[in-house]
Amino acid sequence: MLEKLTITDFTPHLNQHFSIHFTPEVTLSAELIDARAWGEVPENQRQPFNLIFRIAQKNGYYPQAIYSLIHPALGELAIFFVPLGPDAEGMRYEAVFN
Repeated sequence: MLEKLTITDFTPHLNQHFSIHFTPEVTLSAELIDARAWGEVPENQRQPFNLIFRIAQKNGYYPQAIYSLIHPALGELAIFFVPLGPDAEGMRYEAVFN
């Protein structure tokens, strides 16, 4: 299913809250704060894009790994996340689709 996702699946959900299931005991609310397409692609191929999520946690982070992203409209998706570091509001994580 991940190979069929495009940026248009996520842009309607900008500034909405998802859940990221980091460990069996930890599921945190994450806001989708950015969604950007990039690069050039031949016809009939998916446009690469990245998503940036923010969680309220400012100190510490979860390492890059595959975590479950959960949203009422999109369901549960196993996505590889990379921590980007904190901003003024919390820790940011990136997911890249190419």
